[in-house]
Amino acid sequence: MGATDRFEPPPPLADGTSRELADLAEIDRYAEAVARFAGGAIPEDRFTAVRLQQGCYGQRQPGVHMLRVKVPGGRLAPAQLDAIADVVARHSRAEAPHAHVTTRESIQIHSIPLGETPEAMRRLARAGLTTREACGHTVRNMTACPMAGACPKERTDVNGHLMHAARYFLRNPLNQQMPRKFKISFSGCESDCGQGLLHDLGVVATRREGERGFRLLAGGGLGHKPREAIVVADFVPEAELVPAMEAVIELHNTHSDRSKRAKSRIKFLVERFGEEGFRLRWREAFARARAAHASRTHYAGEWFAASPAAAAPGPGAPRAPFPQRQPRQVAVPVAVALGHASPENLTGLAVLMRRHGLDEVRTTQDQNFVLRNVPVQKLDLVIAGLDAIGLGLPRPGDDVVACPGTSTCRLGITSSQGLAPRLAGLAGDLRVRVSGCHNGCAQPETGDIGLYGEGRRLHERLVPHYQLYLGGDGTGGGRLARKGPSVPVARTERAVARVGEAYRAGAAAGERFFDWVHRQEAAYFDALLADLVAVGADDLPAVLRDVDGASDFKVAQLGGGECAGVSQVFIGAAFYASAHERRYRDAFHAQGRDDDAVACARAQLRLVAQGLHDLFDPAPSFRVRRVIHDLGALAEALGGRAPGALAADLAALADALAREAQARGRAAAYAAIDAWVAEAARACVERDPQLDIAAAIPVPAAAAPLRFVRRPGTAPAGAAVA
Repeated sequence: MGATDRFEPPPPLADGTSRELADLAEIDRYAEAVARFAGGAIPEDRFTAVRLQQGCYGQRQPGVHMLRVKVPGGRLAPAQLDAIADVVARHSRAEAPHAHVTTRESIQIHSIPLGETPEAMRRLARAGLTTREACGHTVRNMTACPMAGACPKERTDVNGHLMHAARYFLRNPLNQQMPRKFKISFSGCESDCGQGLLHDLGVVATRREGERGFRLLAGGGLGHKPREAIVVADFVPEAELVPAMEAVIELHNTHSDRSKRAKSRIKFLVERFGEEGFRLRWREAFARARAAHASRTHYAGEWFAASPAAAAPGPGAPRAPFPQRQPRQVAVPVAVALGHASPENLTGLAVLMRRHGLDEVRTTQDQNFVLRNVPVQKLDLVIAGLDAIGLGLPRPGDDVVACPGTSTCRLGITSSQGLAPRLAGLAGDLRVRVSGCHNGCAQPETGDIGLYGEGRRLHERLVPHYQLYLGGDGTGGGRLARKGPSVPVARTERAVARVGEAYRAGAAAGERFFDWVHRQEAAYFDALLADLVAVGADDLPAVLRDVDGASDFKVAQLGGGECAGVSQVFIGAAFYASAHERRYRDAFHAQGRDDDAVACARAQLRLVAQGLHDLFDPAPSFRVRRVIHDLGALAEALGGRAPGALAADLAALADALAREAQARGRAAAYAAIDAWVAEAARACVERDPQLDIAAAIPVPAAAAPLRFVRRPGTAPAGAAVA
């Protein structure tokens, strides 16, 4: 092999815990970056990229940050609850410190001074929790059906598959500098309570003629231009799940738009290629990934005889104690108002779990918890214990979810958390989802009633509004909500109540809200709410403020949000993509698939060389960049631009790849390529000392000195030649 692969994931643990996801040495390096930034040695835009990679997100309030903790599948142990509570109590400067449960099953801790974030990360890491890649252009926290591992309907416990994938993709070079973030969900059966419909990638367990496998959905997304995911593959065998997932991620990394943030999610790639065009490209990428993974160990889960007649729990926690697949055990939902759990709630829950021998609690997409594996005979004791620590079972009307909105988020337009408590019970026990802006972090397009905040100019004044969505359901057989009218914030409570009244009055016996909404005529809801939408000049004084506003509404100019990270360093993306090709190259070489290995080696060279060309272009513009595919032409274009012998050595390496026919000769050429990439990286870092590409640089394997032959008249040998 030409290099040591530092990205091989550790084997799955039998208990499925995530303690090996944390890396204390990595946090030490982050702490050094914090100190250098404080001393002025790192520019703000570069440091922003560093902290986002470590899950440290900016807030509206100056001087403090939010830490987002990845919780794969939402699974937490008592010791991890203690760690989160400790970080909140020690480090949060919020007026009412709490851990916020997100709709993506992560935990957010707000208002931490930047200088304290490394120690907070260390405390979490000692409990096996990581914030790595919880923000930025990465694969985000992987979510699962809330009852995965316990649902009577499930075909397999997808927790094992999820953890295997989470280990594989964390710190994987393929997804360190993608065009945009990437969200993945897992479901254990076709009910798809993980809501694959709205994800960049949805994984749904299924069977085909008795064979175990998964249906793959891709290209879903909410926020700007919501889009339902398409079925990429009706069936992928269990053994091929990771390469099938990797193929979707590779399509995103290779083809999604890196120049326009608003068009950079994978849903726009489906739009650009068309559904069949996207599937065709996926099949091509999957064939290559499947071959590269042929010698890797795959995860094999336990599969069950499902109970089709059992009720599906739905996208969040069950609303009442729910019988598990395991005999005489129940899952107990725990209501967490607005997803805010105080340190006392968290430590109290940990104590309760230990007292009753419970080892697992889940965060859920409805911002609640669900206790798992509660023996039936202890159910009343557990419920009483929850009441004693300020928690309890869900109550009718409290199924209201809200993102942080203007309380902390830089993108927030309206006070979603100010409005949400006021909506409880107004529409019965419907699912209400409130987002403070169109990015939709509360998943409004999947609620029975969804709202997102916006400002509308009426009579030359800016009036806070909520755009309504109605009849959403992201589970199997569902669809995204219908877009309704936009209503002033001051009238939103009346609008929600009126929709609930219309449903109760007009629904057939037993008819779901979802079905009632989608059988209405196109103009029905516009007519229903017309008087609440209309704002005359005389009405302005009554609608100019948000629910908790002390003055007339305005949108704070805080710059862009940080979910997408700062402007990309494209040379960094080139090096990470090259590292991915190197991994495939080495896998194919080990299998004796020489043509495939050479193709990867060429891609490895081409990616870095194109990145060098862009970096050293005296007037680069990524929008009109000159893309060169031929290695010889790239070497010629780099002549006089790239430092040292990089251009000449690139030409010689291209010749060596074409010339070497024997496996041994190709191994030497691959080692020389790795040395050239390392030399190119050194040149880039000399030009830009803040460039963070260390994890993408090959580590040369111990080998004899290497030589390759240059074209006549080329420059002297570089570091790759003895």
